[in-house]
Amino acid sequence: MIQIFYKSDGQMTVSCSRESFASLTKESVLWIDLVAPTGEEKRAAEEFLDCSLQARSKAEEIESSSRFIETEKGIFANTNFIIPGPDDYSMEAVSFILIGATLTTIREIQLKSFTDLQRRVQAFPKQFASGYQVFLNLLEQRVDLDADMIEVMSKEIAQLSHKISQGEVKIDEDTLFDINQMQENSMVVRENIVDKQRMISSMLKTTKVPKPLLSRFNTLLKDIASLINHTNFNFERLEYLQDTVLGLVNLDQNKIMKVFTVISLMLMPPTLIASFYGMNMALPVFDGGECPWNWVMAIGLMLLSVVTVYIIFKIKKFF
Repeated sequence: MIQIFYKSDGQMTVSCSRESFASLTKESVLWIDLVAPTGEEKRAAEEFLDCSLQARSKAEEIESSSRFIETEKGIFANTNFIIPGPDDYSMEAVSFILIGATLTTIREIQLKSFTDLQRRVQAFPKQFASGYQVFLNLLEQRVDLDADMIEVMSKEIAQLSHKISQGEVKIDEDTLFDINQMQENSMVVRENIVDKQRMISSMLKTTKVPKPLLSRFNTLLKDIASLINHTNFNFERLEYLQDTVLGLVNLDQNKIMKVFTVISLMLMPPTLIASFYGMNMALPVFDGGECPWNWVMAIGLMLLSVVTVYIIFKIKKFF
């Protein structure tokens, strides 16, 4: 799908046909948005811009030289947008191409930040004099959404921590899996924000960015730095929470092992007595094993030994 935002008689007009390029000039086109474009739509945009657009494989590369490229014709920047899911987060690669005053974006799926900005562009066309302003507004909206996600993650971590401290959550492997998933989400968010930080830092170094927009880029860079601090804090808090859960699991295991150890020690004296009087030979006290009360006396000795061990353990505070 292709959407072409261009100015006509002071109004912002949108065209969804690649044939519209034939009647448009580069100065009138503000934004070309390509969503899962066909080969014909991509070639039409390339002919209009007089440059080659990046392939998706290029946009997904992680090298710094592939994430931001500046040439005589324009700027080619790539970044990822987070897509929150019910459990985990995924990232979608988005390409930005700035040729003159025209912005071209390439993506494979619909994104909320793009949809919201498209409505604003049509409602307030005077606020968007060039593609650089569209680009900056897209990043500002995306950073706001990232901040909202980090805030939600912080609340989820705080709630889980409170439930664990109050004993409202059963400490088992599911709890550890939940913490691990939160850690994965935190790393995805941090990686995404750092990627935007590098891109904006590169934008500030180029001379193609209009000077009136530099202050907003600097403000955005500061906002991103604060978000990175928040994600670092969330990750550290999750590590502390994970250590706490593991400590509680170890305590429960130690209690179980302690019970088994105490029971084993308590049964050792009766086992010794039973083994001793179970030998097939004449024994003292029991008149050669012919007394009918032998088993009563043996059981009494066993119980006495158990009670003795129990009292000793209680005095020593072993349990």
